Amino acid sequence: MPEHRGPSGPGETLEGFTESTFSHGSIHHPVVRGRAGPAVILIHEVPGIHPGVLDLGRRLIDWGFTVYLPSMFGRPGGKAGEGIVKSIAKVCISREFAVLANPSSPAAGRLRALAVQAHRECGGPGVGSIGMCMTGSFALAMALEPAVLAPVMSQPALPAGLTARRRAPVGLDDGELARVKARTSQGLRLLGVQFSNDRGCPAERSATLRREFGAGFEGIEIDSSPGNPYGMAPSARCVLTVDLVDTPGHPTKAALERTIEFMEERLRPDTAAATATEEQE
Repeated sequence: MPEHRGPSGPGETLEGFTESTFSHGSIHHPVVRGRAGPAVILIHEVPGIHPGVLDLGRRLIDWGFTVYLPSMFGRPGGKAGEGIVKSIAKVCISREFAVLANPSSPAAGRLRALAVQAHRECGGPGVGSIGMCMTGSFALAMALEPAVLAPVMSQPALPAGLTARRRAPVGLDDGELARVKARTSQGLRLLGVQFSNDRGCPAERSATLRREFGAGFEGIEIDSSPGNPYGMAPSARCVLTVDLVDTPGHPTKAALERTIEFMEERLRPDTAAATATEEQE
């Protein structure tokens, strides 16, 4: 992989990105964007576009992707621990996110529209999507849009697993689920990453993804049980950002590398195939 530049210093967290506004209907979202190649919609986690999310975006840019970072809540460039309670409160009360509903959130519809625009602007076979934490299921719901070819769900926390009945749903109604399953039967692939001890992303939800999508779903679960061999805290949640251990051989680093490789396979298949051939020779 290309050498990563690392996070920017204090006050420079948006360096290398441009800011614009994406409008869909009556809703307007700020979008932070960095351009390099095929489009990836990177949907931030709580509390917003914090430095860890921007760092993930820069990794994708270093690898040759155009990154679109829609600001769903919070302040772009704010610290990782800044405004968490306020951001969670907005998600929990906003009809835009439909936390307790099984059908895909209205916010996911706007993200699909952004994917269409990104595909038009960047070209290529399609668009990637990465959702994390409270936006994790949005990446799956974006797969209802044919332009989305590489959905990645990192620790998907919605629908909120407040009761046993709500731990298994994946944020799609029966019709939406059938449409995504039809796409996986035709070659679409889904990637999911999470920590094993993450109570916000119930095991029942992962079981649903495996059962419904079969070979179309690739799941990566990192051991975060008490006393795990990697030294991960049982409370670890954010696989690709806050809890990433950027050390070769560490399972979070491997999950990040697989995420980027997945994007490469789906959005630049010719390049990925050529690389695989070179590695075999």
